[in-house]
Amino acid sequence: MTDGDVAVVTGAGSGVGRVVATALLDAGYRVALAGRRAAVLEETAGGRESALVVPTDVADAESVAALFAAVRERWGRVDLLMNNAGTFGPSGTVDEIAVEDWASTVAVNLTGAFLCAREAFAAMRAQQPQGGRIINNGSISAHVPRPGSAAYTATKHALTGLTKSIALDGRPYGIACGQIDIGNAATDMTAGISVGARQADGSVRPEPTFDPKHVADAVLLMARLPLDANIPFLTITATTMPFLGRG
Repeated sequence: MTDGDVAVVTGAGSGVGRVVATALLDAGYRVALAGRRAAVLEETAGGRESALVVPTDVADAESVAALFAAVRERWGRVDLLMNNAGTFGPSGTVDEIAVEDWASTVAVNLTGAFLCAREAFAAMRAQQPQGGRIINNGSISAHVPRPGSAAYTATKHALTGLTKSIALDGRPYGIACGQIDIGNAATDMTAGISVGARQADGSVRPEPTFDPKHVADAVLLMARLPLDANIPFLTITATTMPFLGRG
């Protein structure tokens, strides 16, 4: 990474996306902030000239194309995509999940990541100098599920396959792709975990969380590597969360 590299962060209005986008801005990146709500994106931007606010629905191909067109028009290239936008989706056993809730979860978590990666890859392949990096926000659920999370877990497992395919297809063009799997970062989205989370044995117990700034540190570690080096998968969790012993 060199000063002024261009990054796109989806889901930048809150949670991990906001923390990562802020860290990238602090590190000297020019950052396009994508998300559905303009007001919260403006809060993330904080009036910085190096931030570009682009309200975006990642599940809509035309909206995603407009996002990357705006980035190229403003800065001429794309060096980094942080595919962060996501939703927990419906909760329940597989027979209790409505088809439309399944489809909407897939649309955001998987198709949205694909659409953004597709646009970023095309830009990185065409630009000079060629190349760039894509980082997908996976989850501990890309390894093991929580009870009642079939839609979310399926999309995160699929995201791992997408990450591997992009990493392979990007080799000839200097495009690196990796995935960060996050467990129990303390954000508004995961606030309930510290109060009580359903366990595999049916009990509900509070789980430890950790400061999401450490996620930003990990993303910066991945992003700052030269393009001839890559971290394909990085897992960061609260040290004592029930992940390695889950089940």
